[in-house]
Amino acid sequence: MNSIKSVPARVLSRRGGHSLEAEREQFDKSQAISISKAINTQEAPVKEKHARRIILGTHHEKGAFTFWSYAIGLPLPSSAILSWKFCHVLHKVLRDGHPNVLQDCQRYRSNIRETGDLWGHLHDRYGQLVSIYTRLLLTKISFHVKHPEFPPGLEVSDEVLEKTAGTDVNNIFQLTVEMFDYLDCELKLSESVFRQLNTSMAVSQMSAVQCRLAPLIQVIQDCSHLYHYSVKLMFKLHSCLPADTLQGHRDRFHEQFRSLKNFFKKASDMLYFKRLIQIPRLPESPPNFLRASALAEHVKPVVVIPEEAPEDEEPENLIEISTTSTTEPQISSDLFEQTFGPPNGVWDDRDAQIESLKKEVETLRAEMEKIKLEAQRYITQLKAQVNSLEGEVEEQRKQKQKALVDNEQLRDELERLQRVKQDSDRSQRLCAEAEKKANATEIRYTKLKEKHSELINTHAELLRKNADTAKQLTVTQQSQEEVARVKEQLAFQVEQVRREAEMKLEDQSLQMEQLRQELDTRREELEQAQRSLSHAKQAGVELSAQVDALHAEKEALRRSVSERECELLSTRGLVEEKELQLSQEADKATREIRELQGRLLEKSNQEQSLQQKLLEDQFGVLQETVREAQEMLHDAMAKLDDPLHLRCTSSPDYLLSRAQAALESTDALEKGHAQYVASMADAAGLVGALALFAHLTADTIVHGSATSHLAPTDHADRLTETCRECGQRSLQYLDELKDRQRLGSAELGDVRGALRGVLQLAQELRPKSLDIKQEELGDMVEKEMASTSEAIEDAVRRIEEMMSQARNESSGVKLEVNERILNSCTDLMKAIRLLVTTSTNLQKEIVESGRGAATTQEFYAKNSRWTEGLISASKAVGWGATQLVEAADRVVLHTGKYEELIVCSHEIAASTAQLVAASKVKAEKSSRNLARLQECSRNVNEMAANVVASTKSGQEQIEEKDTMDFSGMSLIKLKKEEMETQVKVLELEKRLEGERVRLGELRKQHYVLAGGCEDAPEDGEARPAPAPRRGILKKPPIAQKPGLGQP
Repeated sequence: MNSIKSVPARVLSRRGGHSLEAEREQFDKSQAISISKAINTQEAPVKEKHARRIILGTHHEKGAFTFWSYAIGLPLPSSAILSWKFCHVLHKVLRDGHPNVLQDCQRYRSNIRETGDLWGHLHDRYGQLVSIYTRLLLTKISFHVKHPEFPPGLEVSDEVLEKTAGTDVNNIFQLTVEMFDYLDCELKLSESVFRQLNTSMAVSQMSAVQCRLAPLIQVIQDCSHLYHYSVKLMFKLHSCLPADTLQGHRDRFHEQFRSLKNFFKKASDMLYFKRLIQIPRLPESPPNFLRASALAEHVKPVVVIPEEAPEDEEPENLIEISTTSTTEPQISSDLFEQTFGPPNGVWDDRDAQIESLKKEVETLRAEMEKIKLEAQRYITQLKAQVNSLEGEVEEQRKQKQKALVDNEQLRDELERLQRVKQDSDRSQRLCAEAEKKANATEIRYTKLKEKHSELINTHAELLRKNADTAKQLTVTQQSQEEVARVKEQLAFQVEQVRREAEMKLEDQSLQMEQLRQELDTRREELEQAQRSLSHAKQAGVELSAQVDALHAEKEALRRSVSERECELLSTRGLVEEKELQLSQEADKATREIRELQGRLLEKSNQEQSLQQKLLEDQFGVLQETVREAQEMLHDAMAKLDDPLHLRCTSSPDYLLSRAQAALESTDALEKGHAQYVASMADAAGLVGALALFAHLTADTIVHGSATSHLAPTDHADRLTETCRECGQRSLQYLDELKDRQRLGSAELGDVRGALRGVLQLAQELRPKSLDIKQEELGDMVEKEMASTSEAIEDAVRRIEEMMSQARNESSGVKLEVNERILNSCTDLMKAIRLLVTTSTNLQKEIVESGRGAATTQEFYAKNSRWTEGLISASKAVGWGATQLVEAADRVVLHTGKYEELIVCSHEIAASTAQLVAASKVKAEKSSRNLARLQECSRNVNEMAANVVASTKSGQEQIEEKDTMDFSGMSLIKLKKEEMETQVKVLELEKRLEGERVRLGELRKQHYVLAGGCEDAPEDGEARPAPAPRRGILKKPPIAQKPGLGQP
């Protein structure tokens, strides 16, 4: 940078730019041109020369930074073809580009995934291919990032494969699974491309077809390597694990082998591939992994790309013409001015300096901008390198972590081996100690034997000494006897030889003393010898016992050794026999397996033919069912425009049930469709669901048309159009079921939407009083009957309070009238309470007899109209009782009218009659509760009549009648009074007629609202329905009455 700034301004003004910058600009320009020509919206294959330039560019800049800087600006969401060609170019760049391309693509994984997700949600043929291609690219990037030993081109030697797989079974197992997933993505892309094409010989020469087929060249190259590595890894796994454990791996490999062989066969038959790639041939059958020698028979498939003639290069301007054309006039003008001076003939040095300085400033400014741009580009590249280095550091960190984990595992293994070694050393030491003990025991036994011999010799010598001592004792005894005899002789000769005898006696006493001492010493020696002999005997007994025990143990050991040798010999004989039998059985099993494999092959061929026939038969049954369903729907849709169908009518309720059933049948149809797509050998579920769906949908369309005949015009038109749309959507779905290619992608979303539209319109046309959830009807019946009973109890309590208040505040005639009216009201309330109780018992009897196995809530929900009638009648009875009490209170307090009390009595009679009628609808004629209810109804009518009679008599008794005395009037005055009275009569008659008309309109509107659904009143007060009866009654406002559903 500094060297660039130190260049003189005059030199800078005359230079066209730095060579490095020019080279970079030329490189960026050539890359931009190649990318724009390779990735475009034309439905034609990517030209090899443009892809080659892009790949060379990655090697030039040692990465894909420039490629991605232009690629992320491409409008990929706007064109599926553009996205398809982008995936193709990216695949080629990954395979043949610089190794750093993989790390650059790793940073743009999110862009690739977003492109695939976008086109995966759209129903576009290229869009579906783009979605599958992006998943393949993401899988490829993930695999090679995780296993850097495999380059993106997948070309590695068998030694590298062995080193990567290692000796750990888990690592080999995981690598095999990842290889299978990789190969599945490749094969899925090829299958999707061939599914969209007609693979005839002529079609492959079309540019639109070649646009789809071009990426399959890279797929063929990837698949050949992946197949070879999968075979190697499978043989390695089978050498480490039992065959049963790898059954799933073998099944998956066989399925991939069939798909890959079919793919290679189809591609080999197409002219497009014959001139571009030499596709290898796979063996007729997959390798037999159960036979290890089959690995030698495996031949690695090799893909050959023939050398093709270089394509015509498009000329590109290596020199910018615009720069040359602009600089030449400038140089010529400078020479002209230097030679001939300024145009006006006056040479101004300051103007020239100013101009030169301006030019230098502009040149420096341009240089500064270029330097800034170059610095920014360098910064971007350095950031990219920093990111790549960070990725490498992260990878090294992961490798270090993995190495630490492996080191820890090796350390654990070493410790385990050391423990095993220590155990073996310990066992060897124990064995050596046992041998030493045995040797010591043997030596001890020898020593004991020698000691025993010595003791025996000592014992014999002591016995000899004992015999000598006994002999000496015998000699001594004999000498003593001789001395006694000498004494006897000497006794006779004492006196003769006294002196001699005394001398001799002294000598003899001395001798005797000596002999006694010798005898004592001999006795002591004898006793010691006897004691030592006894001890020696005991020691000899103990030693003999030990020797006997050792002999017995030695004999036992000899016997056990001999027995073990016999058992070993017998076991060896049995093992040899078993080995011989097993070898014979293995040979026999091998022969049987071969025979069974031949039979199994024949059976599989027969089964395949039968399976194909079954598939055709099932598909034929499905087509017949679809045709029948289409006829049913066509017939139903014809009713929409049939003038003879105008007289047919239907209710929104029935239409709602039909549409709901049709909508529910779509779930079974979708389930049956999924089962048939998963297993086309069984179309029973789909056929049954399809027949039910067609019947219910046609029924919905017919009843929708019939319902529209009674609906308002707007709703009728909308309902007719919705039914027609429902039929059209259903027919479209059936058309998709008739096509094998579209059968798997057929969906019921539009049909469900149309049926939901019919449901919504039926719900709008349905009487609004039915909007109550059917699950709540049973609870509402119980609540309304309970609230009615509470209202009646409250009415009785209030009447008693009014009775006590009237007795305290009135007297005379008023007290008598009030007591009579309140007593009649009390009797009426008691009769109503008894009627409500009887009606409740009758309802329980009806529910118990009619619900069967269903619950009470389900019975009320099933008979919703009858239930709503009960609810309305109960509300009316409670409301009438409340109004009667309020009217009686006002009459007692002289703030109300007697007519209100009469009207309330009639209203209660009508409401109870409605409750009896509602309860009588589903009751049995022989029911006792029904008879009691009818009797209670008659009693209520009588009590209501008593209330009316007591009210009228009290009114006549209270009101004072004016006496009409016209005696004091003149003729003219009488005539005037007569005319005024006639005017009042006419006014009252006119007012009466108006009120009658108003009463009729009110009743008519009430009946209309009672048949539909009225919103609940704001004050929550129940309103009874009107009952037809004679007389003009003063009724409370309609806003205070509850809605009434017909029972």
